[in-house]
Formats: sequence, C-alpha cells, structure tokens
Amino acid sequence: MKPKSGIQKSGIQKSGFKLFLLTLPFLAAVFIFSYLPLHGWIYAFFDYRPGLKLSQVDFTGFKYFTMIVSNAVRVSQVTRVLRNTFAMSFLGILFSPLPMIFALLLTEIRSKTVKRLVQTLTTIPNFISWVLVYAIAFAMFSTDGFINRLLVNLNLTSDSINFLASNKNVWMKMLGYTLWKGLGWSAIMYLATIATIDQELYEAAVVDGANRFQKVWHITIPGLLPTYFVLLLLSIGNFINNGIDMYYVFQNPLNKEWIEVLDLYIYNQGFGGIGSGVPFATAVGMIKSLVSVVLLFTANKLSQVIRKEKIF
Repeated sequence: MKPKSGIQKSGIQKSGFKLFLLTLPFLAAVFIFSYLPLHGWIYAFFDYRPGLKLSQVDFTGFKYFTMIVSNAVRVSQVTRVLRNTFAMSFLGILFSPLPMIFALLLTEIRSKTVKRLVQTLTTIPNFISWVLVYAIAFAMFSTDGFINRLLVNLNLTSDSINFLASNKNVWMKMLGYTLWKGLGWSAIMYLATIATIDQELYEAAVVDGANRFQKVWHITIPGLLPTYFVLLLLSIGNFINNGIDMYYVFQNPLNKEWIEVLDLYIYNQGFGGIGSGVPFATAVGMIKSLVSVVLLFTANKLSQVIRKEKIF
C-alpha cells in the first residue's frame, strides 16, 4: 500500500507543478504590469521635473504628502474630487443589483431567438471603447445632434441644449453611460450562476405547485445572492478606483468640477499640473492605492463576519 500511496502523491505533485507552469505567464504579466511599476513611487519623494534624473533633483521627503492636507488649494481640490469619486462609486453600488435583475428577466424569456438577440445587443457595447461611446453620445446629444434636432422639429424647444457640456446631472449621466455599456456584460456571470442551479429544485417546486414568480423568489434569487455579495464586497474594496477612460473623454471645462474623480485628478496633475505635478500626483496615487488595499481587507473581514466566508 505504501508504494501506491507514494505514486499517488508523486502524481499529485507533478499535476500541481504543471498547473503552476500554466499560470506562470499570467503571474509574470501581473508582476510586470502591477508590481514592477511600483518602483515609480520613488518620484513622490523627490522634486522631480520631467527630463531630469533623480540624481539631479532634490530629495523632499514627505513634502508632497503633507501638501495634500496643508495647502488650502490642494485640500479644496482633493475634497472636490473625493466628493465626485464617492458619489460615482455610491451610485455604482446602489445600482449594482441591476445586472442580476437583468439576468433574471433574460432567463424568463421563453423565445431562444429573442433571448439571444437581447443578450447580444446588450453585450456588444462592452467591447466598444469609451472614445467611440463619446462619439455616439456626441452624435446623439451635441447641440447639432439627433436629440436636439428632434426636439426642435417637434417644437419642444427653440434653442439647442448642450447636454454634453452641461454641468447639471453629471453623475447621473455618467451612470447612464456606464449602465448602457456594461449591463449585458455584467449579467453574464449571473447567467452562468443560474445555469449551475440544480434543476431538480425547480422540478420539486413545480410538483409543490409553485408558479414562475415563486420559483424565481425561492430558488433563483437565493442561488444568485452569494455571487452578488462577493461582487458587492469586491466593489466596496474598489470604492475609490473609478477608472479614468470614461471621465477623461467626457470631461470639458464646463463639467470638470463634477466629473473629475480621483483617478482623473491624478492623471491631470501628473501630465497637466503646474510645478509639482508629477511628484504630487504620485503621492496622491500612493495614498489611494494604500486606502484601496485597506478597503479590500476590510471588505474581506466583513465577508468573514457576515457570510462566514472569505473573499480570499
């Protein structure tokens, strides 16, 4: 029996080593694109100017970190972008059940042709870049766009409305663009979860006289909730990471006060800031990354306390 056990153990070790080799390229990619760039954090401690070497500039220590809370102008700017960041993230969390609800409604469509058509049409926008999304929005909502022409032709307004440059309802408009682009794609995970639910549960419910709504309420939704809570906790851990693409293409001088989130602020300071742009932007980015890590571990602890399961 011992030789057999040794052979099994050796086989498991070889299998595990092969799996490690398969994941090695991905681990290398993560190291190159996620960990290696952390070396750039060193610029936050120097009075760096583009084109100069670090040996040619002065070491400033924590000057740019203290500037975040000591300089009145910087404090005002950071407060403003944090307000926008928290608002966008809160709206994203508030409407996070929509992909799950959409997946539920999609599975209730009886016609396979209609179901595939709806799923395809709602998934395709995810593969459209934000530059093209802005081009579509410009064609629809610019002063000479489709919506304004329609309103003028119907005599609903005499002057064109500049929807894109307006500073009104900026948060809700960005939320609308995000939902349009990602709703179908976000629902895929819930559709996969629904497919894994034991069909015998539905059959037993039919025998007990349950209707379609009761089957959804008592079987499908409880089966989806674990997936939803894991994604929700991950989004809480990613609360201050809104991204930059969508906000960068839609920003303009009129709506910048309401659309500039933390990631976009760091980019604007790093590439368009005056004087201390690069080191200050790096310092803000460092603090943002550390806060994100703290939020992620906090979300993991909450998951352990509430759901008795860890995210990682």
